[in-house]
Amino acid sequence: MEAVLNAKLFTRRLAGRRVAVFYALGALTLFLVILNLCIGSLSYPVHQVAEGLFHPYENSDLSFIIWKIRLPRTLATVMGGAYLAASGLLLQVYFRNPIVGPFILGISSGATLMVSLVMLTSLGLQLTYITPFLTTIAGCLGAYGVMILVVAIAAKVRQGATLLIVGLMMGYLCGAVTSILTALAEKEKIKGFILWGMGSFSGFKWIEIGIMAFLGGGLVLAIFLLSKPLNAFLLGEDYAASMGVNIRRFRLFILMAASALAGLVTAMAGPVAFIGLAVPHMARLSFGTSDNRVLVPGACLMGAAVTSLCDLIARMWLNPVELPISAITAFFGAPIVIGLLLKRGARM
Repeated sequence: MEAVLNAKLFTRRLAGRRVAVFYALGALTLFLVILNLCIGSLSYPVHQVAEGLFHPYENSDLSFIIWKIRLPRTLATVMGGAYLAASGLLLQVYFRNPIVGPFILGISSGATLMVSLVMLTSLGLQLTYITPFLTTIAGCLGAYGVMILVVAIAAKVRQGATLLIVGLMMGYLCGAVTSILTALAEKEKIKGFILWGMGSFSGFKWIEIGIMAFLGGGLVLAIFLLSKPLNAFLLGEDYAASMGVNIRRFRLFILMAASALAGLVTAMAGPVAFIGLAVPHMARLSFGTSDNRVLVPGACLMGAAVTSLCDLIARMWLNPVELPISAITAFFGAPIVIGLLLKRGARM
């Protein structure tokens, strides 16, 4: 009887801890959103930002800065961080390995290859009628092209290690072609391409925000609704099959959803490193569970907070010079990955 009471008490404390972590992450994310709206090359107090948000025609300069520059960027940062974290979580469940990220399957390399074709060659000059969205469209085509190839191979291959090798080879092939294009390109074009490859959430347009919210939000909702099958899959394919999960379809869904989320962010913001790799593990440590019903929303919220913080540091550390966000996220993600590797090595 005492053991049962202790177990119930422990469960209640754990549930209380998870709720507290959710509240803390929500408050932190909201605080960072407000901070990103207020701080920049020109800083404004909160009440002026609120006036610019709710009364956009009273102060045209402030409203322009908020509605055209800061708010789209802030929303893109929140969604991008959440989607990368969800993508990384899915792949870590799929491979049952906490040291797997969303770009391990060559998604980033595919997007980079197509963007290099547009930015480093004369192809972009021939498609001037879609110039404002040319880089985004090219990134999407490259990311999803690689995704289709990987998913097609996954339909015939069961071993996760084989799929990882295929993804790495795809990345190397795309990287080789990109290197050749870079070597043959003009210096002026190379600079713009290198800046894109560093990753940035600046310059987002409202139509891109809408696409991210519609497509990415739908995928994240679908992932959350499939949390129970994800938990069963985490315990092994045989166990998941005994629970009624169609293993082949579910494996393809995990790969497609993870690749689609990572490809969406990469196409619009460039490669953003370590968020999808480190944040899911941070969420497991914070919530003290591997239950995906908790981790899916928890990792998304933590990814939004971490990415918002990294973007703020990238903008303000050496203001007015903006640092590449991947350089900042590496400072957060690399120590966590090294710690994981050391921990796994100690167990072996």
